[in-house]
Amino acid sequence: MLETLARHRFFLRFTTKNLTDEQAAARTTVSALTLGGLIRHVALTERRWMDFVVRGADAFVNGFSEREAEFSLADGETLADALARYEEVARRTEEIVAGIPDLGTGHPLPEAPWFEPGASWSARRVLLHLIAETSQHAGHADIIRESLDGARTMG
Repeated sequence: MLETLARHRFFLRFTTKNLTDEQAAARTTVSALTLGGLIRHVALTERRWMDFVVRGADAFVNGFSEREAEFSLADGETLADALARYEEVARRTEEIVAGIPDLGTGHPLPEAPWFEPGASWSARRVLLHLIAETSQHAGHADIIRESLDGARTMG
C-alpha cells in the first residue's frame, strides 16, 4: 500500500514541476482549487489521518472547521514550503506504518455527518482512504496544470 501511495504522491507533486509560486497559487478553473493548495491540503489530510492511526479520534479534536483554509497556500507560504512539508508527512507516514504490527488495528471514527455512526477504521482502511484522496487530487491537479499552461502531467 505504501508503494501505491508513493506513486500517487509522485503524480501529484509532478503537476507542480517548474512552477512559480504565483502559478501554484493561480486559479485556472471555476473551482477555487490551486496546485499549491492541493499540495497543502493533501499533506494536512495525510498528517491528520496518520495522527488518527496513532492516537484515535482525538486527532480530529478541532473538527473539520479549518478544512476550507487548507485548499490554498497560507500567507507567506511558498510552493517549496508546501512540497517540503508534504515530503516530511510522507516520511512520517512510512515510519508509522512500518511500526504497526497489525494494519487491521483501528479506532472509532469521530462523529461527523459523513461517517457512519459508531464506525471504526483500521490503519489499512486509512491507507486506502489516503490512496484514494491523493489519486483524486492528482487528477484535479492535472486538470488545473493543463488549464494553467497546457502541460499534461498524467497522460
